[in-house]
Amino acid sequence: MTVFVHHQGALHMGKGDKRTRKGKIYRGSHGNTRPRKGKSTAAAAAPAAPARKTARKKAS
Repeated sequence: MTVFVHHQGALHMGKGDKRTRKGKIYRGSHGNTRPRKGKSTAAAAAPAAPARKTARKKAS
């Protein structure tokens, strides 16, 4: 008699599989398959405020 043993992870291919994109969406997790959104590039692309020049004393 032959008995087949299936690995639990091999049976899932979809919502129940935490390694796939659908599974990560279903669970609400993130990782290599489903990275988090990065910060907006508009805020990072804006130049920083220029440094103020200090008043110099006049040479007498």
